[in-house]
Amino acid sequence: MTKSEVVNEISERTGVEKAVVQETVESFFKIVKGSLIKGENVYFRGFGSFVVQRRAQKIARNISKNTQITIPAHNIPKFKPAKTFVEKVKAQ
Repeated sequence: MTKSEVVNEISERTGVEKAVVQETVESFFKIVKGSLIKGENVYFRGFGSFVVQRRAQKIARNISKNTQITIPAHNIPKFKPAKTFVEKVKAQ
């Protein structure tokens, strides 16, 4: 399902104009992204959590040049679904 399909579905279910739903969805994404960039996790009870995960520094190999490079420690965004959400998906 794409973002436009989600917007259409919400618009049909709620009767709200697509433009308003589109702006709401975009605002939601901006807020979640902004929070993760600041290092703050976002929690939705019964759905899941958007969390910032720290990756440690590691050594990697460039096989074509046969050299080693150091990948510095960095943060990555991660989605962690709620247990009830996982159980419902597994039941399908």
